[in-house]
Amino acid sequence: MPKSLITLLVVALLPLGGCVQTTLSPSTDASMTLRDRQLLAHTPYAQASVPEQYLRHIVDYPRKEQPGTILVDTDARYLYYVLPDGKAIRYGVAVGEEAMAFSGVARVGRLAEWPDWVPTAEIQARLGPYPARVRGGPANPLGARGIYLYVGNKDTLYRIHGTNQPEYIGQAISSGCIRMRNEDVIDLYDRVKLNSTVVVLPPGQNARVEAGPSWHG
Repeated sequence: MPKSLITLLVVALLPLGGCVQTTLSPSTDASMTLRDRQLLAHTPYAQASVPEQYLRHIVDYPRKEQPGTILVDTDARYLYYVLPDGKAIRYGVAVGEEAMAFSGVARVGRLAEWPDWVPTAEIQARLGPYPARVRGGPANPLGARGIYLYVGNKDTLYRIHGTNQPEYIGQAISSGCIRMRNEDVIDLYDRVKLNSTVVVLPPGQNARVEAGPSWHG
């Protein structure tokens, strides 16, 4: 076979090699319980068509955070769950408007399935009136899971949580918390541990994680 033809074949096969290296992939609904399936089968909101870039991907991750860390790139509207061997799961998120958003380093201080929502006094004043407590369920703004961010032993009142407004994924529109599709927050919840580190980058500080070869599901 001519040497030039061998070269062309090698170049053509390179993208396939990249796909093979990113075959580790979470099932879209593997983490869902029977209760999850029942509640999500009767959501009171329309199923939004989320742009492909904000669906769940596994990507190359060149940063130095330890596996098990959560990193939120506020500007890009991505949340990364760091895996071993230079990989991460990338999820699309909605983030808070700049003046309301949390940034800095926190820890996972609490985890809850289908959490109740207790609107803060600030939320009541700005967006209310709401009941003092909204029971967990598909109509609840916190969605299927709540991952509560603490600094030391203090609850920051910021959460990573599901949403009943999936059409806003990829936008900076929420009241400060980090929203995910319910399917994605269930997947993340099943991976994250109490006291895991959460890094939320402030606006203007990009994570500089290139998309590269990826898998989505």
